[in-house]
Amino acid sequence: MTTTWKITTLSLALMAAFPLAGHAQSNKELLDELRALQQRVQELERKLKAAEAAPAPAPSAGMTPDQQVEFNRIRAKTEALEDNQEASGFKGLRISGMMDPTFLWTDRYGESFAFLNNFDGVGNSYGRDAYAFDNSYFGQAVIDIVKETEDQSIWRLTLLPHKSGSSGFNVGSWIHEASVSVPITDNQTRFWAGVIPDWSGYEYPFSHQHPLISHNLLFDFTLPSYYTGAAIDITRGKWWNRIGIANVNANRYDRDARHGALVYRIDYSKGEFDGFGFAGVHGKEAGETINLFQFDAYYIRGNWTWQGQVALGSADAAASNDGRAQWWGLSGLMAYNFTPTLQGIFRADYIHNEKNGGGIYGSPLSGGEFDGRNGFGPKLASDGSVIDPDKGANRYAMTFGLKYLYSLNTTFKLEYRFDGSNGYNFYDEIQDRYRKRAHMLSTAVVLNF
Repeated sequence: MTTTWKITTLSLALMAAFPLAGHAQSNKELLDELRALQQRVQELERKLKAAEAAPAPAPSAGMTPDQQVEFNRIRAKTEALEDNQEASGFKGLRISGMMDPTFLWTDRYGESFAFLNNFDGVGNSYGRDAYAFDNSYFGQAVIDIVKETEDQSIWRLTLLPHKSGSSGFNVGSWIHEASVSVPITDNQTRFWAGVIPDWSGYEYPFSHQHPLISHNLLFDFTLPSYYTGAAIDITRGKWWNRIGIANVNANRYDRDARHGALVYRIDYSKGEFDGFGFAGVHGKEAGETINLFQFDAYYIRGNWTWQGQVALGSADAAASNDGRAQWWGLSGLMAYNFTPTLQGIFRADYIHNEKNGGGIYGSPLSGGEFDGRNGFGPKLASDGSVIDPDKGANRYAMTFGLKYLYSLNTTFKLEYRFDGSNGYNFYDEIQDRYRKRAHMLSTAVVLNF
């Protein structure tokens, strides 16, 4: 049988205490040393057990002590900045903007820069600054301020000097949109109220949102500019629905204009590349009944863009012979990306406007009037005389453009536009004569952030 000896910490300590037999000690001295050694061994055993029970230190992610100190300093500073941002009201705040200085030439008025001139045609402005196809939503400066609160309510203020959606009606107003959107049952069902720009058609009002400089005939002459009212905003799957009651092109109704209108916009995103929408306005504006309806659709895939729009409408007492104006119109746009930064665009528009001597929502007429700048009104002969006071002129336009993306925030545009009528309804100020056609060449630089 083999005897195995187990050497413990205590055994080693005892052996170390008696290295030589020749060093004789008294029994008392030996007992004191044994007790001291026993206490020391017990203390060491307690420390070993405590070390085994303690959690392992957190890894330092490969950082040196100095790096760990710097990391902690940056973390504390970031948390302080976040707290300060929230306390100052900047959390959930987004500010964006756009400018598009424009230069244009027309064969009836000559050449000019166009930037921050008015729509209203009054005050410090003059008649040529009234809203027209050659003085539409270009030459603008825009600031858009959006704030989303903790409860997902959205506050929005969009400012445009002189060329806002409301400046042609609420004269001098810079307000394009001033609205609040509050979630009701969830973030997909919201209450929307305030001054809200019109949402009809396939074109957006600002230059960084659409490819050309000018806008199509339906955008300029068959749509309202803005609403003041309230709407329910509901998103369900591929459907986005907005419906409400509002004043049309007015911040407040009074006297003989005390009735609002039903306004709505329904959108359906069919898939990744295509979709459609329709919008309508039915009710009163300035005491007269209006009925406006628009349908638009798009298909965008690869280098190709296709967009189209159909408009139907009527407005009481807006025709040249004082009757009810009626019209229908079509607009289509095709664009192709030659390179990732260069796009070519073609657009064609048509408005049928013969009823009661002509007259349309965006150019209301009465008392035999005609609009020699935009080409609406009773059909005219070459000498400017009215051929038939009960038959209006029809309008069309073709536009060719190039858009070059110079950088992420800068775009250059070039456009040629040809406008026509089946009557001599364009007045040429330079040559003092009536014409069937009008030409416009324009260029713009668009900067947005």
